[in-house]
Amino acid sequence: MPRSAHDLSAGEWGVLALLAENPSHGFALARAMAPDGEIGKVWSLRRPLVYHAIDRLSELGLIRPGRTVASQSGPRRTVLQITPRGRRAVSAWLSAPVEHVRDARSLLLLKLLFIDRRGEDPAPLLLAQRQGFDAQAQRLAVAAANADGFDQTLLHWRLESTAAAIRFIDTISHQPA
Repeated sequence: MPRSAHDLSAGEWGVLALLAENPSHGFALARAMAPDGEIGKVWSLRRPLVYHAIDRLSELGLIRPGRTVASQSGPRRTVLQITPRGRRAVSAWLSAPVEHVRDARSLLLLKLLFIDRRGEDPAPLLLAQRQGFDAQAQRLAVAAANADGFDQTLLHWRLESTAAAIRFIDTISHQPA
């Protein structure tokens, strides 16, 4: 069964969010997503996976090919553009908190990076994220208190990871803009 726009990978979101900023061609997107690239410092993607992401985003109708431009180092390049549907998907994604603490390192940081690049206020996302993690921490604390053996160990790990994510949100929420 084909995945939907809601099931995009972190790399696919990164490519789509880059195209929401400006139309671009695959080579430039791959450069931005490289480990030393402007997005790659948060989430990197090898060049073949960038082109796979482009194909996937095109199949979903989130991006489309535009004009072609000459290249000094190879064949003509197709400039890709985000569609209105793709733009709506990026906006919704940027405003939605991540579901799991394990996604804070990838998806939450990626969202914060793109919110910053847009010059927008991250406070609404951070508040929603804090509320979601608070609720998770409360559930985990109750479950850990009632567990034993390795289950308790695992729940304490998850609780401490959640507490660390909450501290991170609190720290960056109090920084002056």
